Amino acid sequence: MNTGGVLVVGASQAGVQVAVSLRDNGFDGPVTLIGAEVRTPYQRPPLSKAFLAGTADDTAIELRTAAFYADRRIDIWPGERVTRLYLSSAGPRGSGVALTDRGCTYSFDRLALTVGARPRRLDVPGADLAGIAYLRTAEDAGQLRSHLAAAGDVVVVGGGFIGLEVASAARARGRSVTVVEVADRLLARAVAPVVSEFYRGAHVRRGTAVRLGVGVAAIEGVAGRATGVRLTDGTLLPADLVVVGVGVVPRTELAEQLGLACAGGIVVDEYARTSEASVVAAGDCTVMPNPMTGVGRVRLESMPNAISQARVAAATLIGAEPPSVEVPWFWSDQYDLKLQIAGVADGYDRVELAGDPAAERFSVRYYRDGRLLAVNAVNSARDYLLGRKEISDHRRLGGLGGEELLGA
Repeated sequence: MNTGGVLVVGASQAGVQVAVSLRDNGFDGPVTLIGAEVRTPYQRPPLSKAFLAGTADDTAIELRTAAFYADRRIDIWPGERVTRLYLSSAGPRGSGVALTDRGCTYSFDRLALTVGARPRRLDVPGADLAGIAYLRTAEDAGQLRSHLAAAGDVVVVGGGFIGLEVASAARARGRSVTVVEVADRLLARAVAPVVSEFYRGAHVRRGTAVRLGVGVAAIEGVAGRATGVRLTDGTLLPADLVVVGVGVVPRTELAEQLGLACAGGIVVDEYARTSEASVVAAGDCTVMPNPMTGVGRVRLESMPNAISQARVAAATLIGAEPPSVEVPWFWSDQYDLKLQIAGVADGYDRVELAGDPAAERFSVRYYRDGRLLAVNAVNSARDYLLGRKEISDHRRLGGLGGEELLGA
């Protein structure tokens, strides 16, 4: 039985950052990090980019070395899943006990949930056939890389970032690729129509077929293996590999056990506090106040947000001064196209285009009431950096996303 200190449940990017930030803030007590995956923590963004393309290996995606964890006195337990959490009704607020699938018990004085999310599964006939792949873990990525080496016809279900990055990797290997998206445009939740249309055209120019406004009715197969995707309009697309990228579902089971507020994720405030203020949460499992508008909540599925939120969570746990909230940012690599995003575009009322999409070098700025919320830049690092700086300067001077917005 491990006793006391801070228990971080979820050996994710956010989980590692909570543990590291505790030490950086001078916390000297026990820090224990538990993760369900059998390997030590790693970076997820390269899985659909360099790792899938074969230009990065297992070593390149490792977050930290074993020596680093030992030097920082971070006890890390991979391959162990927390199945039950109990907060103490008699001990100090925030203390409790965790039980794992290995039959181990961990007591804690303070708790951080960094449990991430799982891929959303297809719910259609044939969804359990062999030859259907999802991409979330390093194991998924390794298997998908092997499948791509042998595949002929690839159907990608979902026109979000993961789906489009997988499509570009498959085309780079010379595979026949079709992207199927039920919405009427690609990346519909993340970017303006002009950016959606650019990426549709860019994929088509590089040989990928794109089907919009149509869903998947069934996966058809022979001898237990997928051979095609039947669309809702009756079309049958041949496929010996089906890659599904239709979003993720936040892991809220443990939070719900504790009675924490959940609404599309674990609800946290700007200090990463859950509805039980002694418990913090960070990363893809959370929904947080919109950092740009203050209106509603958002779930930011990105490595930079996980790191930033985890630093705040660590400070909150030990009563340290929280770091400044960073401008959210994100990137996507598809073919020779680099999309860089700063800010959060939710709630925009106007967009401004600079550059020429036909030249594959341009940017789009998103405004609300005349104030810059976000910038998307394609192969235009200068526009991205200028936009990010403008957003950051405005927040620093007390505009949207400043202390007044965050309720400090």
